Amino acid sequence: MDTPDNSSSKAWDHSPSAPLSIHDLTVAYHRKPVIWDIDLDIPEGKLVGIIGPNGAGKSTLLKACLDLIPKASGTVQVYGKDYRKQRAKVGYVPQRESVDWDFPVSALDVVTMGIYRQVGWCRPILGRHKAVARKALEHVGIGHLADRQISQLSGGQQQRVFLARALAQDAQLYFMDEPFAAVDAATERAIITLLKELKSQGKTVLVVHHDLATVAQYFDWVILLNMRVVAAGPTGEVFTQENLKNTYGGKLTLLAEAGHALSQLKS
Repeated sequence: MDTPDNSSSKAWDHSPSAPLSIHDLTVAYHRKPVIWDIDLDIPEGKLVGIIGPNGAGKSTLLKACLDLIPKASGTVQVYGKDYRKQRAKVGYVPQRESVDWDFPVSALDVVTMGIYRQVGWCRPILGRHKAVARKALEHVGIGHLADRQISQLSGGQQQRVFLARALAQDAQLYFMDEPFAAVDAATERAIITLLKELKSQGKTVLVVHHDLATVAQYFDWVILLNMRVVAAGPTGEVFTQENLKNTYGGKLTLLAEAGHALSQLKS
């Protein structure tokens, strides 16, 4: 029997039951590393915050896991299999800034796009498919806007449309890229309520997040990232001032926010 090389044998160190396993992942733009040597197993049924400064590679990490950008090296597995074989188990909410909101489709159309894989390519969208999409829009509080063109919606409403699309997919693992960015307080409350519902159903959610003051309140597992993983694990163990210093480089304003967040965690 042939002996496997070191890289393939090392990959088996990861748990095949983990919703997401990232093995020695490196991404580079123009030969300059953006993230490198990322090696993680994400536990099931957790709300996971990906935290770090601007330019730390948070969005890049999500996109690399989703095969939206090329990897320089490394592998990503979803429940022990290559991501491309498990796409039906994965939902994605992109940054709002990356979406063409002038595209002439309604909120219902956008949500229905999320279940195309269930419908089958080149097959007609049936009434039952639209019923699933409408139910998802109602779940996020904008069922009455189903027929509104997406360009006519507010920022918070647009974000809810994409959350509804992810809900309609009925995935097991969700990637959300800054879902709380530039939304009103009511939408933020609605989003975190939805995330906690998903967690209660045993689903796993990874969220790129910037507000240090809400990390302890929102997430039970965190990844502190600055091109490499500084620390990862349960929030109570990892979200510490020392780790934040190592992540943010000791910037005083950010550390003041972190101190407030840590006091919330302990209270």
